Amino acid sequence: MSDYAETLRRHRRLAILRFLEESPTYTSNASVLTDVLNSNAIGIDTSRDQTATELAWLAEQGFVTLAGSREFWVPTATARGVDIALGRATHPEIQRPGPRR
Repeated sequence: MSDYAETLRRHRRLAILRFLEESPTYTSNASVLTDVLNSNAIGIDTSRDQTATELAWLAEQGFVTLAGSREFWVPTATARGVDIALGRATHPEIQRPGPRR
């Protein structure tokens, strides 16, 4: 995998966790997450398959739990995932968030 692709993957994972952390119930669905990642605000070109792949990886690491099926997963951030999103914890395969005001 190229350095650029790996950088995008790390940013994609952080963006998912940050969006879930900011959601009132720490929950969303894969379709909305794909739209958010592709939005002008985030700007990480992402297919539905890439979103599903990252959600599966995040679940394997214990950063989210998944409900539903792969076609319509509903991820919920865990306490560990929220810690990553807020920069209180780090993981070498997830971009560390920059400081927030």
